[in-house]
Amino acid sequence: MRPLSWIDRISEWSGRLVAWLVLLLAVLVGIDVALRALFSFSRVWINELEWHLFGLIILLGAAWTLRHDGHVRVDLLGRYRWAGERFAAWRDLIGHLVLLLPLCGVVIYASWDWVVSAWTFAERSPYPDGLPYRFLLKAAIPLGFALLALQAVAESVRDLRFLLGYSEVRR
Repeated sequence: MRPLSWIDRISEWSGRLVAWLVLLLAVLVGIDVALRALFSFSRVWINELEWHLFGLIILLGAAWTLRHDGHVRVDLLGRYRWAGERFAAWRDLIGHLVLLLPLCGVVIYASWDWVVSAWTFAERSPYPDGLPYRFLLKAAIPLGFALLALQAVAESVRDLRFLLGYSEVRR
């Protein structure tokens, strides 16, 4: 299997996982709202689980979103349709190499000691009825950014292949 398709498969897998997490989060929020409204019942662990699922959705879904060109961008040059695919390939290639990949590297590097510390001490919620495995969520930070960096590399290779004439289509 070629490296690009291997990376794409990982992103697709994370996207499928995120789809299930979104469904789980929607059900959990619905139950939480109903319990609060009908029975004035609430637990800290339910709220924490909602936030943890939301964090996982964002972190693990970023690579899939990049793969499917779904990220919202502040594009200084605009999405000039008249400029064509070559302009878009240059824009994306430069954006990935100059902005996205360095950002992923900084986040992975900056979060590493924090994650190791959370694992070392088996960090848990500060609340008595909170979730006991907070360190697992923290581990998703470098994992999510590593997945995003891998997908950025794959997209950059595709753009470069297109710009060099080895491929007739960008994606």
